[in-house]
Amino acid sequence: MFKTTIPALGLVLLSGCSMAPDYQRPAAPVAESYSGAQTTTSNSSQHVPDWQQFYQEPELQALIELALVNNRDLRINELSTEQLRAYFRIQRSALLPNLDAAGNGTRQRSPADLTYTGDSSISSSYQVGLQMPAYELDFFGRVQSLRDEALQQYLASETAQASVELSLITSVANQYHTLLALREQRALASEGKAAARKAYKINKDSFDGGVGTELDLRTAEAQLEAYRASEIAFQEQVRQAENRLGELLGTTIPTSVKASDATLANSNMSTDLPVGLPSELLVRRPDIRAAEHVLQAANAKIGAARATFFPSVKLTAFGGTASSELSGLFESGSAAWSFAPQITLPIFAGGRNKANLQVAELQKQIEIANYEKSIQTAFREVADALAVRSTIDQRIEAQAARVEAARRRNELSDQRFEAGIDSFLPVLLAQQELFAAKQDLVRAQLDRLTSQTALFAALGGGWEE
Repeated sequence: MFKTTIPALGLVLLSGCSMAPDYQRPAAPVAESYSGAQTTTSNSSQHVPDWQQFYQEPELQALIELALVNNRDLRINELSTEQLRAYFRIQRSALLPNLDAAGNGTRQRSPADLTYTGDSSISSSYQVGLQMPAYELDFFGRVQSLRDEALQQYLASETAQASVELSLITSVANQYHTLLALREQRALASEGKAAARKAYKINKDSFDGGVGTELDLRTAEAQLEAYRASEIAFQEQVRQAENRLGELLGTTIPTSVKASDATLANSNMSTDLPVGLPSELLVRRPDIRAAEHVLQAANAKIGAARATFFPSVKLTAFGGTASSELSGLFESGSAAWSFAPQITLPIFAGGRNKANLQVAELQKQIEIANYEKSIQTAFREVADALAVRSTIDQRIEAQAARVEAARRRNELSDQRFEAGIDSFLPVLLAQQELFAAKQDLVRAQLDRLTSQTALFAALGGGWEE
């Protein structure tokens, strides 16, 4: 029986139809090009480089590799993806009938008033064989739609995993560059403190000699303490940045990184990023692809909800041997089989099926909005990064010129003070301006690196399905 029944069931499976709507990708709700950006139509050779090509500093590459191995958030996402993959395999197995080996025995006593002879009796029955539990023939695609929903959820999680990985990579890079910037700012505060200590000593010697005023002395002293406080504050921020970097890495920071003398100016990153057209973000960005998989899962769920309005057909079958005696199970003539089809047609469910369909359709509308929102967010992130990239070099050039002017002003103020032409106040103002200019230059250099990383991430970070 099973040699003919199983192939027949396979043909029935193939003949099942899906009630899910035909999926149509929503139109991208963004402009065809980025405002103020020069974009070119990309071809197959224009890919965003992977992170090893983009971040060319060996020290930073080593940190990213540590994070990819040890970061706990990434590990949790990986395990969640594997969990959804297992759930998909469970749901997919419902498309095929189960086949179990089963054996059972029954021995019972019937009282006299329940028998035809008027005497009590003891009866026995034993059977062993293969059985197929209730198997749903998927005529209207309910099981197939549930399988498709589970598949899309798994694919969404797998694609989102790439987005989490990209976020981790860029977070490590940004934190590393922030650490370098804080170290440079701490060094500037230390240089300022040294200059302020020298000025304080000059003013103290003048005051002790009866030449200088106490006002100049206390002004120099306040300046010295201000630089000392700034150095301590930057030292605290450096330690906090190291703690944050260690958290991202999931392990301790290598000693070589803590003792490194790397600077922002020496940081080497690829600037050749093919921007292309906004429509290419649909393929480049893993978060957009994940949102589309979630939308496709919602679309499949509608098919499962629609199928509940139609009849459900289930089959139960058994084939083996049966006997009233255990010793007779395998004797000639003990073969037994049963075949029990069951059809269920929904008549009244209090509006539950209709409400479930409405919930599924509304969920799809929600996911369409989420998908469109993810596209708009991606468009804005690319446009923001391009806006910074178009002017950041000019800002750094202006800051560098400001530093040179402040440095010359500081030299002239020192000369006039030492010559007794001016009081210490012009020197104080010149030192403050030079310190502020150098700090702003460091921040501008950090902004350039951060914006390059932001553009790398906004374009998809070299991810390919």
